[in-house]
Amino acid sequence: MNAQRAAIVTGAGSGIGRAIAQRLAEDGHAVAILDLDGAAAEAIVAELRQKGHEAMAPGSVDVSDRARVEDAVQRVRDALGPVLVLVNNAGLAGFTPFLKITDDEWDRILAVNLSGPFYCAQAVLPDMIDAGWGRIVNISSSSAQGGQQYMAHYVSSKAGLIGLTKALALEFGPKGITVNTIPPGFVDTPMLRALEERGLLGTSVDRIAEATPVRRPGRPDDIAAACAFLVSDDAGYITGQVIGVNGGRNT
Repeated sequence: MNAQRAAIVTGAGSGIGRAIAQRLAEDGHAVAILDLDGAAAEAIVAELRQKGHEAMAPGSVDVSDRARVEDAVQRVRDALGPVLVLVNNAGLAGFTPFLKITDDEWDRILAVNLSGPFYCAQAVLPDMIDAGWGRIVNISSSSAQGGQQYMAHYVSSKAGLIGLTKALALEFGPKGITVNTIPPGFVDTPMLRALEERGLLGTSVDRIAEATPVRRPGRPDDIAAACAFLVSDDAGYITGQVIGVNGGRNT
């Protein structure tokens, strides 16, 4: 096993996941980038390696495909050692009036946002159990706390992820493994800007920022900082918790 701990970050090809991967690498973790966009994952790996960090990407990975997840985790294990840190960040959003949500749309969003973390956790937990130490952080959403119209499928999937977090924390705490969730609130990412352009925010990013207690949108680095703490040794007595990073929008 490598002296540094191997960490998997899903959906790390851009946005919040990318910031988390960069922060964990800076903190000394060997980082594996799992993303559906294999080219984006390789680009992040190249950036990290240029800075002297250990990183790899096992190709394009759809987290809703259990076989692909298990294969990717084994590739990471072979390259970096036992996986002791997992950040389930990969997610898929949807904006559809409830009565128009199709079965396929519902199933796809739950498959990525809830089944994906389920598959990833099952794949890495044996490593953590063997080591008597592990950290899982699930990136959920503040919409699971307050609801969001036209996003019933997305909200349901992220609420389920919060429940999964709490259940796993209770089951695996005695084995030295902590499981927490961060529900980000209004983070300035390419996805957010795309929603703004489509008029799906109902207003502008700047206007919403003005109504946020800290008077700015979140940054991916804000989420990464919280995640870095939760996967550290210092956070060993924190588990089953919902750690909101939202500038005070949800309290």
